[in-house]
Amino acid sequence: MANLRTLSILLSLLIPAHATRSPDCGGILTPSGLSYFAEVSKPHAEAVLRQDLMAPAVPDLFLSSPKPSSRNQINSVKVAEMSLTLIPDTGLRLSINVDLGITPAPSTTKVMRLSILSDFHVEMNPEGNLEMVTSACKTSVEEMQSTEEMESQSSSSDVDKEINVDKICLEVSKLLLLPNERLMSLTAQFPVTPSCQVQYLPLAAPMFSEQGITISLQTTFQVVGMAIPLPVSPVPFSMPEPVSSSPSHLILAFSEHFYTSLFFALEMAGAFNMTILSPLTTATMAQKITQMGSLFQDDLPVVLQAVFRSSPRVVLEEGKAALKLFLTVHVGAGAPAFQSFLSMNVDMTAGLLFSVANTRMMISAAGIEEIELSLAASDVGPLPTALLEELFLPTIREEVPAQMNVVLSEGIFLPHIASFTYTDVNIVIHKDYVLVPCNFKLEARPGEQTTMG
Repeated sequence: MANLRTLSILLSLLIPAHATRSPDCGGILTPSGLSYFAEVSKPHAEAVLRQDLMAPAVPDLFLSSPKPSSRNQINSVKVAEMSLTLIPDTGLRLSINVDLGITPAPSTTKVMRLSILSDFHVEMNPEGNLEMVTSACKTSVEEMQSTEEMESQSSSSDVDKEINVDKICLEVSKLLLLPNERLMSLTAQFPVTPSCQVQYLPLAAPMFSEQGITISLQTTFQVVGMAIPLPVSPVPFSMPEPVSSSPSHLILAFSEHFYTSLFFALEMAGAFNMTILSPLTTATMAQKITQMGSLFQDDLPVVLQAVFRSSPRVVLEEGKAALKLFLTVHVGAGAPAFQSFLSMNVDMTAGLLFSVANTRMMISAAGIEEIELSLAASDVGPLPTALLEELFLPTIREEVPAQMNVVLSEGIFLPHIASFTYTDVNIVIHKDYVLVPCNFKLEARPGEQTTMG
């Protein structure tokens, strides 16, 4: 706990008065994604309309009387069509066709078509959350079929007059799957390690185009509850333009700076401070380094402690990702207390592998591509690089990526909204950024069973 308190004090001194706001990741919700969202919203919309239109007594929904007119009783509600389409530079259009089963008299049925057309745009509210707002809405009612043609001319206008159009339009966003609640969930904090959290913050209202809805996000990390100042990106990141219409629901994009910031945050949290048990002992080392015998009379296990002397850096090239590490490795005897007798500078480059599981990006360090050892300090005399490599290189090459992968094993939560997970994921590494085209899938949760259908 003392170390965490010290770290929190240091972080408070490092945080600048005005943090730079610039995006380092984002996403494009495509027309395919909108179509999927409309499709999974149909059971929810139907349940909401059924509750509103078929309630035993709804004086605010039917205008003509305190109770629904017995001659136009609605006894069934079915959403026949529901779609979401893009209005470039403006927002979205929701179109719903609802078939209403009407019983105007005993043994008589007719089907009326209620059409709802509504436009939406997305704003950023004062709290920094995105919010969907209704721009326009209109409804109409027409008869589809009837068992009594004699009443067909008057029935449509009768139902149209009795349904409270203003109420339907006022609450039209309810027909989608709680869009504002889910947009708010985008900015939730997610754990990376027990002492480190990540949060994705929208910098502005999204852009609407024929390709989809584009949102730019800034990633922030908190260590022991405090936001940490991240390295400044040398190149501002902007969402890459889709080259063509994508069959994927969503295209996520992450800059090189995003990954470097992640490793920086984990370093600040102390997650990568490593203790490595060497197969060597002081006695076996004394066979190579004669001064060891004068330092240690007993045969003790040799332990390596690795810390970062400079922040790790991620480099993205076409088709591959690499992690550059700049370590100082202290070598010492591990019992009864660690006693360092030499230090090495270790510069190494490891390949990075990316995958996605549910809503997390899984990152792992693969094989070591390059590694250099050099002596930094020694209590046992000057040592040639070749001897350092002979004694320590196999252990460092194996253990450093292995211990980093333990820290990375839980992955990092991607930007996502509540109740949706990612499927059919493809990861494409480009120079300076990573694209993640994927589909999303609605996960029914307890308490949502009724509204999901």
